[in-house]
Amino acid sequence: MSGTLQEAIDTPTGRTLRILELNEAGSLTPTIRGFGGYVFGKYPEVDMHALPYPDESFDIVVHSDTLEHVPNPVHGLEECRRVLKTTGALCFTVPIIVGRMSRDRTGLPKSFHGDAATATDDLIVQTEFGADAWTFIMNAGFCRVTTHAVEYPTAIAFAAFKT
Repeated sequence: MSGTLQEAIDTPTGRTLRILELNEAGSLTPTIRGFGGYVFGKYPEVDMHALPYPDESFDIVVHSDTLEHVPNPVHGLEECRRVLKTTGALCFTVPIIVGRMSRDRTGLPKSFHGDAATATDDLIVQTEFGADAWTFIMNAGFCRVTTHAVEYPTAIAFAAFKT
C-alpha cells in the first residue's frame, strides 16, 4: 500500500484492515477510524495486561503515550503481540527521557502527565522509558523494531513486527 492513510481507507485492503487503537492516538485517531475494521479500546477500561480480543485478530495495533502507565510494560506488549496477525504491526509512541536508561517508578513519588491534582491513579507513570526502551519490545517477542522521531526528544514512535 502506498499513498496517505486517508487514501488507503478507500482501497480494498483499507476496507478490510483490522486496526485496534488502545487509547486515542491524538491527531491520528480521526483518520484511522475510517478503516473498515477499526476497533477502539479505551485505556484503562481495556486492560493492556488482558486484552479482550482473540489471538491474531488485528493487522495493526496502535497506542499513544499509554505504555508508561502499564504496571508491566513487557506483558502489555506481549498482549499486543498476541492479538496481532502473523504479519501484523504494533505502532506506538512513548515518552523517552534522553540520556539515561529506563526505570521502574515503584517506590518513588507519584508522577503524572499534566496536572497531578486532577489525574487519576490509572494515569500514574509506572515506567520512565530511556535509551533502552526498544529492548522492552524485543523482550515481548517481536522480531523487528524501528524507531521514529516524531518530535525528538519528547515524542518517539516505535513500529514493532511479529515476523
